[in-house]
Amino acid sequence: MSTHDEVATARRWRPPPCPKCTSQGRGVCMMSNSWRDKQHPNLINFIATFLAANSYRLNFLSVSPDFIFNNGGTSVAFIFETNWDTEKEAAVFSRVNTLKRQFKHLYVVVVVSTGEQIESFNQSYFKYGMELGCPTFVPVCDPEMGFEKIVKIAHARGVCKQQDIITTMRNERAQAVQCMDAFLRVLTSIPGIDSHDANALAQAIGSIEAIAKASKEFILENTDLSTEKAERILRFFRDPQYYLSPKIN
Repeated sequence: MSTHDEVATARRWRPPPCPKCTSQGRGVCMMSNSWRDKQHPNLINFIATFLAANSYRLNFLSVSPDFIFNNGGTSVAFIFETNWDTEKEAAVFSRVNTLKRQFKHLYVVVVVSTGEQIESFNQSYFKYGMELGCPTFVPVCDPEMGFEKIVKIAHARGVCKQQDIITTMRNERAQAVQCMDAFLRVLTSIPGIDSHDANALAQAIGSIEAIAKASKEFILENTDLSTEKAERILRFFRDPQYYLSPKIN
C-alpha cells in the first residue's frame, strides 16, 4: 500500500466534530509494544495515518491489551487478532477471559478473511464457552477494516460518556417500567381482569385512553378476553354508576 493509498483510506471515515476535542484532539490511542512488533510495517503506518487523520494521539506502551483508547472520559480496551490462526485459539480465548475481568469495556476484533477461518472462529467461539456480548467479538475481512472498526467503537463509547446517553436510556427505561406498573394497576382494578388480560390489552390496543374508547367487538377480535370481560371493561370506562360503586372481587 502506497503512502497516497494509506492517506486516502485513512480519510474514508471521520467522526463528527466535537467542540471539546477540536483544540486538543479527540483522545489518546495506546498501542502495545509487543503487538506492534509482530505486525507488518505497512499496517503500523496505516494505523498511524488513520489516527492522525481522525485527531487521535498515538502512544506506544507496554499494556496488556493490544490497544487502549482514552476518549471522552472513558477507556476502551481491544484485542486485535489480525489473522485468525486455529493453532493459537486456546491462547486467544485464555487471554480474552483474563482481560475481560480487568477491563469494563473490552472488544475483540478478529480478521477472518476466508470461509475456513470464519468456520473455525465460529466453532472456537462456542467451544470455549464465550457469553454473547461479554466481551463483544467483531469479525472483519482485513486488518485495515478492523482498525477502522476499533476507532469507531472507541469514538462511540466516548460520545456516550460525554452526552451521558447510557444514563438517560436507563432513566427512560425506569420511567417506562413505572408507567407500565401504573397501567397494570388501573386495568387489574376492574373486577375479573387479571395481569394476563391487562398485558393482552396493552399489546393489542395500547394506552388506557385507547382501551377506554375501544368497542366490545374490537376487544374480542384482538385479544383472548371473554365477552363478559369485554363488557366489564366497557362498563368500567363508560358507566359512572359502575365505576363509582364499591366492588368486591
